[in-house]
This record gives sequence, C-alpha cells and structure tokens, in this order.
Amino acid sequence: MPVNAPETQIVTRWKVACDGGEGALGHPRVWLSIPAETGFVECGYCDKKFVIDRDHAHDDH
Repeated sequence: MPVNAPETQIVTRWKVACDGGEGALGHPRVWLSIPAETGFVECGYCDKKFVIDRDHAHDDH
C-alpha cells in the first residue's frame, strides 16, 4: 500500500494556522510562523508543509 506524502500548501502569509483539515479527524489548531531564512514550515502534528510565495507574500511578520 503506497504511503501518501504530506500535503504541501503554497501560502501568501508568513503566519498560518493548521488544524489537520479533516474536521473531527484533524488535530488542535496551531499557529505556525514561516521563517524568512527557509521559506517554509512543517506542522508538528500532521507534517503538512506550508511554503511562502515570496512574490505575493503579505509583509505581516
């Protein structure tokens, strides 16, 4: 059985919320800050990766 890779989402905000996105099957909502040095952050619960779109990012960090 193949293992699905963690989801990757391109975002335009430096601070993002993740709740697993699966309703009751998700996880507690957490706020994650994307470091400018790396340009991405991974959720500690579900391993979803949030990647900043630097060309369209809002300067809110």
